[in-house]
Amino acid sequence: MLRSTLLALLMTAPLAATALEASARHVDSGKPTVILVHGAFADASSWDKVVMRLTRQGLPVVAVDNPLTSLEDDVAATRRAIDAAPGKVVLVGHSWGGTVITAAGDDPKVSALVYVAAFAPDVGQTSAQQGEHFPVAPGLQRLQEHDGYLSLSREAVASGFAQDLKPAVARRVFEHQLPLKAAALSEPVRVAAWKSKPSWYVVSREDRMLSPQLQAATASRIGAHTRSIAASHVSPLSAPRDVADAILEASGLKPVDGTPLERRAADGAP
Repeated sequence: MLRSTLLALLMTAPLAATALEASARHVDSGKPTVILVHGAFADASSWDKVVMRLTRQGLPVVAVDNPLTSLEDDVAATRRAIDAAPGKVVLVGHSWGGTVITAAGDDPKVSALVYVAAFAPDVGQTSAQQGEHFPVAPGLQRLQEHDGYLSLSREAVASGFAQDLKPAVARRVFEHQLPLKAAALSEPVRVAAWKSKPSWYVVSREDRMLSPQLQAATASRIGAHTRSIAASHVSPLSAPRDVADAILEASGLKPVDGTPLERRAADGAP
């Protein structure tokens, strides 16, 4: 057992050194660390396609596995990732993750915020209050509650959460689902980082979980650089290039194909 343990350590040592060297290069280049915060009914794997595109551009990326047990717990998990980052941070939140980055993003290391089909409450406001005066999205009407946690059935994921994914991919989304503590939606934020940080917002026009009208109004309210895409609620999986391009812009880099977001949106490019 001891021999195998030592062998495993020796085998992983070069990998660890490589990771440290890569981090040092990123710090030298001045590129920020992108920290991705997932939403409800998902886990960090929901960012996999976006991570692939960002790392190709040389950006260091961290996908937070927030527990979805409370706003305080998720903010704490995100702040640990911010603290561990070697330099500046671009903080990205999807759905419920938008509330998390709103509360955690006041850290001086955070240089920009990116909201992806996300909540962005004001000080003293809860996520639940965000939906007032807007249509209730059909997917929200199919939430299941058990022991104080909210979740979605397999069929609800396929038809209301991730309807633009292939069936096999939507099934994996269901299998990776993490339930959200219902009480978290009633927790107000104490700070609103978007008041002092430049923000970007990616609106999902075909969203059946978070009203597209709410998303557009939120983007306008927080003064975000906005792009609107024809995607479901899970745009990080169904439209990863659009999401990655918004993050690249927030990071001070050009989109992957070098075309500005405004031009691509006007041309109707996917």
